[in-house]
Amino acid sequence: MPFLAAAIAWFAFFLAAPFLIFHPRTRRGQRARFGRYRGDPLPPAPGAGPRIWLHGASAGDILGLVPIVRELKALRPDARIMISAMTDSGAAMAEQRLKSTGLCELVTFVPWDLPQACARTMRALRPDVLVLEYTELWPQLINAAQACGAKLVLTNGRIGPRNVGRYQLLFRLTGNLLQKFTLLLMRAEEEAERALLLGADKSTIAITGNTKFDALAVSVPPGPDPQFAEALGCAGERLWVCGSTHDGEEGPLLAVFAQLRTEFPGLRLLLAPRYIERAPRVLAMARERGLSARLRSQPGGAEQVIVLDTIGELVRAYALATIVFVGGSFGRRGGQNILEPAACAKPVLFGPRMENFVDSVQVLLGRGGLQVATPRALEKLLRELLARPDELANLGQMAREATAAVRGASARDAKLIVQLLPPANPGAV
Repeated sequence: MPFLAAAIAWFAFFLAAPFLIFHPRTRRGQRARFGRYRGDPLPPAPGAGPRIWLHGASAGDILGLVPIVRELKALRPDARIMISAMTDSGAAMAEQRLKSTGLCELVTFVPWDLPQACARTMRALRPDVLVLEYTELWPQLINAAQACGAKLVLTNGRIGPRNVGRYQLLFRLTGNLLQKFTLLLMRAEEEAERALLLGADKSTIAITGNTKFDALAVSVPPGPDPQFAEALGCAGERLWVCGSTHDGEEGPLLAVFAQLRTEFPGLRLLLAPRYIERAPRVLAMARERGLSARLRSQPGGAEQVIVLDTIGELVRAYALATIVFVGGSFGRRGGQNILEPAACAKPVLFGPRMENFVDSVQVLLGRGGLQVATPRALEKLLRELLARPDELANLGQMAREATAAVRGASARDAKLIVQLLPPANPGAV
C-alpha cells in the first residue's frame, strides 16, 4: 500500500502541477517545495537547542501559530523555530509576525507531498518535532517525519463530522496517519471523539482548545489607527468592513451596501477578499454598480468602497469598523475567522455556512455575534443596527468579553510539546 500511495501522490501531482507551480498563491519557493536546499538552512550556532518545525497553510493559519511560538520560546529559549507555509501570503505573514520579531529563524515552504521531496526536506531541516495544524494530514510528509525520527504533533486538531468517511478511505490507502502522531491536541471533545473513532491512540489525545483564540491577543491593535483611517479616507465616517470574502459573495454584499447608502449616505464599505489577487476583479464589480471605488494600495480620497489588496491590514480595518461581516459564510467555504473582529469589540455578522468554525460560533452567538440566513436578511439586520448606535456598542463589548474568556490553548499546547524535546544544553542561552 505505501508504494500505491506514493504512485497516487505522483499521479495527482502531475495532474495539478501546472496549477500548483504557476498559481499566484503558490508559485514562490519552488526549490524549497521540492526539498532542494543549499547547505544547512539553519547553520550551527553556539548553544543551539532542539529544532521545532511548525507548519501553517495560509496567512490565517500562521497567525494561529504565533502564540504557540511565543510560549515555546518562553519555555525553551534555546529552541530553533522553523515555520513553513503552503501559500505565498502565509510565508509573508510568517516573515512579518515571526521572523522579523526574532521568534523564528527560518521561514520556508512545505514540500509538495511527494516521497522524495519530503525526504529531502527532512534531511535538510532535521526537526526534533514537527507540528502540523488543523487537518494538515499530508501522508508523505508524515511518513518522512516518522522515518527520520521526528516526533509528530497535531495542534488545533479539527475533524469535522462530514470528513470522517473521507479519512477512513484515505487511511485504507496510506495506513492510519493519526496513529503516527505522538500528540493529537484537539480543539474540542467532539473532535477528540472523532479522532478515536478513526483509530487514534487514546493516550496521544489531549483536548487543549484552539490557539486562534490566543492569537487575538497577539494580533489585535489597542484601538483605531487615525493614520490608517486617513489613508482609507474614512476618518469620522461609519465603516462597514466585509472581511475574508470569497467569489460569489461580493456581488450580493455590494447590492446590500448600495441599498443601505440610500438611508445612510455617509456609510462607507471596505471589502477585503480572502485572496488579494481577486482585488482588481472586486474593484471592477463595485464600479460596475456605479459606486466610487479604489484599491487600498492606490491613492485617493473619500471613495464609497475601498478594496483591501494588502497583507496584514485586515485587523486594522476591523479596529476602525462600525460593524463587520465575515465572508466565506454564504458559499461553500464553511466560514472564516469571526473572532478577530470580535476581539476588536465589533459586532460580527456572518452567514449560514460556518461548518469550519463551529467552535467560534458557539463562543459568539448571542454574545455579539449574529448569524443571518441570506443577503436580504443581512440587509435588514444592518439597517436595524445602524439605526441604533448604542446597541452596536453593547454588542461589540459583548463580543470582546466573549473572546477574552476562551484563551489559554497556546500555553497548554506549548507545555506538552516541550515535554517531547531533548534536554537543554548546559550552554544554551
